[in-house]
Formats: sequence, C-alpha cells, structure tokens
Amino acid sequence: MPPTDASTDAGTAPYTTVGSDTGPGADTEDTLDLRLPDELLALFAGKAQEAKGEAAGGAKAEAARGAAERAERNGGGRSTVGTAQASAPGTAWPAPVDPAGDDLLDRVGDWGPTATAAGVFHLVPVDLDRDLPLISRWMNDPAVAAFWELSGPGTATEDHLRAQLGGDGRSVPCLGVLDGTAMSYWEIYRADLDPLARHYPARLHDTGIHLLIGGVANRGRGLGTTLLRAVSDLVLDRRPSCARVIAEPDLRNIPSVSAFLSAGFRFSAEVDLPDKKAALMVRDRALRDLL
Repeated sequence: MPPTDASTDAGTAPYTTVGSDTGPGADTEDTLDLRLPDELLALFAGKAQEAKGEAAGGAKAEAARGAAERAERNGGGRSTVGTAQASAPGTAWPAPVDPAGDDLLDRVGDWGPTATAAGVFHLVPVDLDRDLPLISRWMNDPAVAAFWELSGPGTATEDHLRAQLGGDGRSVPCLGVLDGTAMSYWEIYRADLDPLARHYPARLHDTGIHLLIGGVANRGRGLGTTLLRAVSDLVLDRRPSCARVIAEPDLRNIPSVSAFLSAGFRFSAEVDLPDKKAALMVRDRALRDLL
C-alpha cells in the first residue's frame, strides 16, 4: 500500500465516514503520547531555535496558538516530498479536468492558478489516459517507492488512481503544474471522511494533503515548502468550511516533515497508522498568518 498517510494510503482501501462524535462540538484533543525518533527531536529543536530568533510576533503567535488549542478542546499528509523524473521543461499542460463524483471538495478543478515565489502554480485533476505514464514513472523512482509503495511492473499506480477517480469525490488526485510544466503529484482529500479519521480527533471538513515532488532537479531547494504553503492556502481560501489542513507524513521522512513545519504546519501528534508511524501535521486557519 502507498504511504499510509492514511489518506492516500487509503490507496485502494475502502473509504469510511466518521461518526457524529468527531464533528464540530465534539469534545476532542489533538494531542497524543509521543514517541519520537532522535532525528525528529533534533529537527524540532532546530525549528524551536529558529522561532526564538524571530522575537517579533512570537508572543502573538503563541497567544493565538493557545486560543486555537483551547477552542479545539471545547469543540470550538501521503505526504512525500519525494522523487522522479519530471516532464519535459516548457511543456504546456492541458486545461483542468473536473473530478468525477460528488462535490465534496468544492471543485478542486476550478480553484485556478496561484502565484508563488517559484512561479505560477496550478492543481490539475488527473486524467488517467493522459497522466498515468508520468505518474507511474514517478512512483517507480526508488526514493518515492520507499514511502508510496506503488512501484513495480503491475497496475498498482493505475489501481490507486482509479479508486479515487471512480469514487465519490472525497479524494482528488492532481498534477501540480508549475509555469506550465507538470512537476508534482498531489492528493487533496477529506480527512474527516478518510480512514485517517479513526486515528485522530477529526473535525468536519478537515482537508488532507499528500505530495510527491516528481523530478530530482526540483528536490532539495525548498520547492516542497513553497508549494505546501501555496496549496494549503488554496484549500483555506477555496473551502471556507475547512478550519484545518491535515497531513500525515511518515516519521522517517525527515525532509517531508521539515517541509510541512516550514510551510506553517504544526506538529500535533505521533500517530500509529496501519502501515507506518506518522507525524500528524496541522495548519490551522486561525494561525495561517502567524506561522
């Protein structure tokens, strides 16, 4: 199965709906017992040191964080910054293809392009006939396969995409197109309607993100952070009912966890998923301008 970032992990697994006890008004905590590897402890320590250096606004951010957490208590992402070969530079990408199924994600195909520090970025819902060869090539890169587990000569990647495209629209696979070139793979999904919701105190309309950076040339230069912030901003802008963007990268994937932290997500908990230990990352609408 793909990186059970539970979301996509959900790979070909059936989707389930959380009960009313996880909706707004439920008395929930999003903090669990932590058992973190030394590498992550060092990473978080480094991030904390950086935060200390940014004195201005620090106290304000802490106050806002406390307010958000109190609101949570009162009821108030397959994320791999990964790998593979990108399409030829300068290739113009076709117009977006609307996802099939019910409109559970406020029409991702209509979200349109957004300007980023790296260029104009556009989420384009996957068309299987057009995009399967490229996505399969990415999934067969060893660095990607280690976390997504969709490699090999069989139909694992195709089956994984078909399960989403033929579903009810709670997970939308997309290509990330930067300045006209497809260079990443994304899954935007309803975390509250995903198997992930069994493993954390889900809220109604929680929206999850999975990310894979396709080409080696696009890795290691901060693109993951830039695009994660841009896409999570898109989610919050285009989905007014969504108060939190969720991700669950593998704890072993230090570059991915670091990218989420740098993109304004906070570490909420370590979560035991069926196929991995994940870092539950949360970007709160209330803190989006402070982190």
